Amino acid sequence: MSEQNTNEHREQEHIVANKELNLLEALIPVVLLMAMLAYNIFFANGEWFGEYSNQFILLIGGFFAALVGFFNKTSFATMVQEIWENLRSVFIPIMILFLVGALAGTWLVSGIIPAMVYYGLKVLSPSIFLPASIVIAAIISIATGSSWTTSATVGIALVGIGTALGIPTGMIAGAVISGAYFGDKMSPLSDTTNLAPAMAGTDLFTHINYMFYTTGPTILITLVTFSIISLNIDTTGSADVTGLLNTIDQTFNINPYLFIVPLVVIALILLKTKPLLSLGIGVVLAAVFAFIFQVEILNGLSDSKFGAIINAILSDTSIVTDNEKLNELFSSGGMKGMLWTIFLICCAMVFGGIMDGIGALSRITQSLLSVAKTVFGLFASTVLSCIGLNVIASDQYLALVIPGKMFKKAYEDKGLAPENLSRTLEDSGTVTSVLIPWNTCGAYQSSVLGVGVGEYFMFAIFNWLSPITTLVYAAFGLKIRQLAQKNNIG
Repeated sequence: MSEQNTNEHREQEHIVANKELNLLEALIPVVLLMAMLAYNIFFANGEWFGEYSNQFILLIGGFFAALVGFFNKTSFATMVQEIWENLRSVFIPIMILFLVGALAGTWLVSGIIPAMVYYGLKVLSPSIFLPASIVIAAIISIATGSSWTTSATVGIALVGIGTALGIPTGMIAGAVISGAYFGDKMSPLSDTTNLAPAMAGTDLFTHINYMFYTTGPTILITLVTFSIISLNIDTTGSADVTGLLNTIDQTFNINPYLFIVPLVVIALILLKTKPLLSLGIGVVLAAVFAFIFQVEILNGLSDSKFGAIINAILSDTSIVTDNEKLNELFSSGGMKGMLWTIFLICCAMVFGGIMDGIGALSRITQSLLSVAKTVFGLFASTVLSCIGLNVIASDQYLALVIPGKMFKKAYEDKGLAPENLSRTLEDSGTVTSVLIPWNTCGAYQSSVLGVGVGEYFMFAIFNWLSPITTLVYAAFGLKIRQLAQKNNIG
C-alpha cells in the first residue's frame, strides 16, 4: 500500500470484544450491507441513492451496526472512539489522494503523461504489452515498497499507452495491479510486508523468503496467462500508432527532459522521503515544467498561465486534440476528481469503526478460529478472516492486525512456525484489499487508474489467485514449516 506511518499504531491497536454479542447479531450489519450493495449493483444500476449510492449504503450499514451495539450494551462513546481511530488512520491516504489528483493534472498540462504515452507507444507493442506492464509495475513497486506510488506514476502511463493501443482498460489495470502488489508484497520497504511478520512473531527477511514459495508460482502463472492473452488479443490501436504519435507531437512539446520529474519523485521515494513531500515536489516541478515546455497548452486552457496550473491542480482539465481516443486520455479531474473516492473511504471507515466498536469484528474472527480443527482448517480460517475483514472493515491494515493477533496462538499450539501465519496474512489480506470497491485500496486504485474494480477484478489474477495458492499448499502440506524445522528449509 502507501507508505503510511501506521504500523506502530496498528500493532498496538486493541481489539474490542463484547461478551454480550453473539455471532448472529454480529453478522446482521454485514448481511444487510451486502444485500443493499447487491441491490444497488444489480437492480438500481449503481444509482439507488444517486451518485454517492455506495457511500450512503455504508453509512446505513453503520447505523444498523450501531443499533446492534446499543442492544448489546455498547456505549455511543466507544463507537465514536473507534470511528475516530479509523478516520485518523486514513488521514495520510486521503492527503495522498488529493496530491495524486493534483499530480495527474499537472503531469498532464506539463506534458509528462503525454510524453510517457508517446515514448511508450514507440517501444511497447500489443504482443508484449500486458506481461511487460506486470514486470514494469513489479520493479517500481519493489523499489518503492508501494503499490500506491506505482499506480500513481507508471500505472497511469501504462493505462494511457495500452488504451492507445486498443487494449481493454480492465486488462491493463489488472496487469498493473498484479505487478504492483507482487512488488509490494516482496519489498522490505513495504509497510504491510513489515506489519505481517510483526503480527505473527517472525522477522522480516524470514517472512519475505518464505513468501516466495507461494508468491513465485502465483506471479509466474499470472505472467504466462497475460502472455497468452497478449498473443491472442484483438486490438485496433496498433494500426493507428503513427497517427497517435503525430497528434501527440503536434499538441505537446514532447522531449526526454520531461522524464526528470517522475525520476525525481521515484528517487525521493527510494530515499524514504515522506510520500506527501515526494508527491508535493512532483506537483511543483511539473508546474514549473509546464511553464517551460507547454506555454501554448497553458494559453489555450486559460487567460492566465498561472490560472491554468491552479485549475489543473484543483479541478477538471481537458486538452482537446483531433483524436477522440486521446481526448479521453488527456483529461484530469484534479483534486476535485478524488472527492468521490475520499467520501467512500470515510464512509467505509465509519462502518468499520462501528463494527469494531461493538465487538462484531472480534466475534466473527473468533467464530472462524473455533472451527479450525485441522492445519488446513486453520489456514482456511485465516484466509476467510482476512478477506472478510477487507470486506467488512474496509481497511487493509485491520485485515492483517486482527487475524494476526487472533490466530497467533493457534498456529503455535499446532506446532507451526510463525512465518506460516505471516505468509498467509499477506497472501489473503494484503493482496485482496484491492478487489473490494469500498476498501481503501480498491477505492484508491480504481480512482487513480480510472478503471472500476468490476472491470479489472478478473484480470487482477495475482491478487485473487494468491489466497487460492496458499490454500492449495496447505491442503497438500507443501512448505508448511513446523516450529522444530524453523532453521531448516521448511
